[in-house]
Amino acid sequence: MIVNKDLTIDDYVAILRRRIWWLVIPAIACTIGAYAVSRVLPKRYLSETVVLVEGQTVPENLVKPIASGDVNERLATMQEEILSRTRMLQIIDKFGLYKDKSSQLTQEAQVTLLRKAITVSPVRPMAETRANGLPGFTVSVSADQAYLAQQICTEITSFFIQQNVRMREQRTADTTEFLTKQLNEAKAKLDAQDAKVAEFQRRYTGELPDQAQTNFSLLSGMASQLEAASLALNRAQQDKIFVESMLTQQLAAAKVSEVVGTNPETLQKQLATLQDQLAVLESRYTDEHPDVIKAKGEIARLEAKIQEEASAAATQPANEPEKKSLVTESLQVKQLRAQLYQLNQTIQDRTAEQARLQQDIKNLQAKLQLSPAIAQEYKSLTRDSLTALSIYNDLLKKHSDSEMAADLDKYQQGEQFRVLDPPSLPQKPSFPIPALFALGGFGGGLGLGLGIALLLETQDTTLRTEKDVENALKLPILAMIPIAALAKENGKNGSLKMHLNTRAEEPVDQRVGA
Repeated sequence: MIVNKDLTIDDYVAILRRRIWWLVIPAIACTIGAYAVSRVLPKRYLSETVVLVEGQTVPENLVKPIASGDVNERLATMQEEILSRTRMLQIIDKFGLYKDKSSQLTQEAQVTLLRKAITVSPVRPMAETRANGLPGFTVSVSADQAYLAQQICTEITSFFIQQNVRMREQRTADTTEFLTKQLNEAKAKLDAQDAKVAEFQRRYTGELPDQAQTNFSLLSGMASQLEAASLALNRAQQDKIFVESMLTQQLAAAKVSEVVGTNPETLQKQLATLQDQLAVLESRYTDEHPDVIKAKGEIARLEAKIQEEASAAATQPANEPEKKSLVTESLQVKQLRAQLYQLNQTIQDRTAEQARLQQDIKNLQAKLQLSPAIAQEYKSLTRDSLTALSIYNDLLKKHSDSEMAADLDKYQQGEQFRVLDPPSLPQKPSFPIPALFALGGFGGGLGLGLGIALLLETQDTTLRTEKDVENALKLPILAMIPIAALAKENGKNGSLKMHLNTRAEEPVDQRVGA
C-alpha cells in the first residue's frame, strides 16, 4: 500500500477482500479459545441481599433521634469495622475457607481475598422522590460454592444489623452519660449562682432595684400610719386632760361629802358640772363618741340619784350617815382612775409607735437612696443566674430527649436495618460466563486480525491502480499496456498462450507509466 494515499470506499473494499481470512481466522480462533478457557476456569457464585434502612416509628418532632446524621457515613464506619481483620478471620475459621490453600496463602492474603469477595453498595433513592437519605444497601458475596456464598452473605448481613443496634445503643448511652455529667455541672453552677444571689439579697434587703416600688408603697403607708398615730396620740392626750379634770372634781366632791355628807345641793352642783362637761364634749366630738356617751350616762345616773335622795330624805332619820353616797362616789373615782391609766398606756403606746414609724421611714428613705455600685452588682448577679438557668433548662431538655431516644432503641422503635430479601442461593455461576468470554474472544481476535491486516498492507508495495503509479513515480501516464499472463499449456506442442488477467482486484486495461 502506497503511503500518503487517499483511500476511497473501493480501496477499503479491495483491502477487505484481500485480507478477509486474516480477520476471520483470528476471530474464530480467539472465540473458541476464550470459550474453552471459560469452561476451565474455577466457577464463582454470587449471593446478594438487600437491607432497608427504616426510620423510627415515632415522629422526629416528638422524639429527636440521637444517632441521626448521614447514614452513608455510619454505613462506611460499620463496613470498616465488619470487614476488619478480626471479623474476617472469624468468618474464615467458621466456614473453613481456603483450607486447600492454607499452605500457600498467609492469613493476610486470605483476609484480602475474602474482602475482595465481599461488596457493600448503597441503594440510590429514586429521582422522583427527591429523597436525601439512604433507603438501603446491598451486600454481595462471591464464593466457589453457592451454599457457601449464601452462608457468608447471611453472616455479613447479621453483622451489619447487630453493629447498627450496638452503635446506636452505644452512641445513645454515651450521649446520655455526657449530658448527665454536663447537667450535674450546670446544676452545681446554678445552685452556686442562686446562693450568691440569695446572699446578696439578704445583705441588701430592701435596697434592691426591684424593691424600689415596694419601698415607695411602704413609705406611703408608713406616712399614713404616722399621721394616724399622731392624731390618736393628740386625742389621747386631750382625753387624759379631760379625765384628769373630772377625777379632780370627783375627788373634791368626795372630800366635801366626807365632811358635810351628801345633800341635794351638792348633787345639783355635780349635775351642773357634768352638764358643763357634756357641753364641752359635744362641741368637740359627735354623739357616738365614747366620752360623750359616758358623760350622758353619768348625768342620767346623777339625776336618778337626786330624785332618789329627795324621796329618801323624808323617811330617813336625821342622824343616819349617808354611806351609800360615799360608796357611789368611790366607784366613780375608781372608774376615772382606771380610764386615766388606760389613757396613759395609750399615750405611751402611741408615742412608741410614732417613734418606731419615724425610724422606719428614715430607714426606707435610706434604702431608696440605692448606690449605683449595688445596682450594677445585682444586675450582674441576676444576669449570670439567668444564663446558668437557661443552660440548665436546655441541658435538662436534651437529657430528657436522650433518655426517650434510648427508650426508643430499647423497644426497637428507632431507626433499624431490615432485610428486604434474604441472601439468595445462586443457581448459576456468576463467573465465568461462557457467552461473555466468547464475545470477548471474538472481539479480541477481530482486533488482532485487523492489526495483522494493517501491518501487511503497510508492507505491501504492489502497484494496483493508476493512482498508485502516479503516486509512486510522480510522472504522468504516456501509454497503456494490457496485463497478460503466460501459461504453459498441457498440449503436445508446448506452445505458449497469452491470457488476460481477470482477477477482481486488478483491472483488465491497467495502464503503466513509461
